[in-house]
Amino acid sequence: LYTYEILNSYPHDPKAFTQGLEFFRDTLYESTGRRGASTLRKVDYQTGKVLTSVALDKQFFGEGLTVLNDTVYMLTWQSGTGFMFDAGTLRKLGSFEYGESEEGWGLANDGVRIFKSDGTQRIWTLDPGTLQETGFVETVTDNSVFNKANELEYVEGKLYANVWQKESMMIIDAKSGAIEGVVNFGGLKEKVGQHPDLDVFNGVAYHPGRNSFFVTGKNWDTLFEVRIFKKEG
Repeated sequence: LYTYEILNSYPHDPKAFTQGLEFFRDTLYESTGRRGASTLRKVDYQTGKVLTSVALDKQFFGEGLTVLNDTVYMLTWQSGTGFMFDAGTLRKLGSFEYGESEEGWGLANDGVRIFKSDGTQRIWTLDPGTLQETGFVETVTDNSVFNKANELEYVEGKLYANVWQKESMMIIDAKSGAIEGVVNFGGLKEKVGQHPDLDVFNGVAYHPGRNSFFVTGKNWDTLFEVRIFKKEG
């Protein structure tokens, strides 16, 4: 079991239905959901200012993202389609279709491969050149199967996965799928501005230069910089 310590709090767009969150060259990339309101954006994380934003076509429900080799890869939920964008300009470069994976939920990468969650117990690996699914692991503990991995972040051999509808995060071995830890983010939602559209905890990004994680939620007005550590006892 792990818990967290808040290091800093930053402004966040309370109208952003956050799906994906990732740092690339000190800029925060964020994808947002809902049909008719889905966007991909570059954000100054310290001020919350949206530097650049592009909207998806109205039929798509935006989901997770990852950035690799100056390309942003972004999923949509139930359309079976993902998109590629230029990381600098956010100009759309193309699209790709899913293979056997059921839906589009979260994305991450280890510098070579892309990892994709789809709302089941499987986390798929994708070839970034072809976007073909090359295999999968199943996320399991010593006595159960876990099928709620949502937004993903890869750090040093581990996948950090938001748990859909829970204020918690799983730490998953990227090679085996074994769940090695659970981070309890209980209490974080109470620290943001309360309003009728406030939704669930979602969004995790690791900043390698600061050696810290950044987390938020859907329609939250705050982005938290946190340190994760094991609970005592």
